[in-house]
Amino acid sequence: MVAIRVCFLGDSLTNGTSDTSYLGWTGRVCAAAAGRGHDVTQYNLGIRRETSVEIARRWLAEVTPRLVPGPNAPAGIDGRLVFAFGNNDAVIDAGTRRVSVDETLATAAAMLGAAKRLYPTLCVGPAPSADPEHTARVLALCEALAPCCARIDIPYLAVAKRLSETPAWMDGVRAGDGAHPAAAGYAALAEMVEAWPAWRAWLP
Repeated sequence: MVAIRVCFLGDSLTNGTSDTSYLGWTGRVCAAAAGRGHDVTQYNLGIRRETSVEIARRWLAEVTPRLVPGPNAPAGIDGRLVFAFGNNDAVIDAGTRRVSVDETLATAAAMLGAAKRLYPTLCVGPAPSADPEHTARVLALCEALAPCCARIDIPYLAVAKRLSETPAWMDGVRAGDGAHPAAAGYAALAEMVEAWPAWRAWLP
């Protein structure tokens, strides 16, 4: 059996912040894949408050020791990457958006294009918060990322609109800190990823 190693790169929503089960959506989709018989190792590389620009600076250094076989690593490692970013790009900090839409898209194209040349790569879009103005910016960015990913042939899952209509997510962020859902919200996002043909092609 091939040993599959998946690095998830992103922010606090990738990290699974506020999920008291400490699974988030990444743990859930990998647990489900393991339940179907896959040999999966998950590396959750989500860092709270990080933007796409900050993820772009670190992703290669972080995935290399995890995915490049070393002298003590088993043969036949199959490395994969999943990026999820954008929520913090859309935050207004001291009156200024942390990362402009144009810079997010340019960063995404460069980062995802470089990643694809090394490993199979997927991208999951940003998610809504309890703040309507922030959510409007996230919805616009989520939509803008779709053609950006299409141009470089990266499978992309837009989740913002669907999650904005999902009570488990929206009730969770409203009851919590305004940005992060509880376990039920992450489970809802995991279900979307699980049903995504690009993910199922990886781990049927």
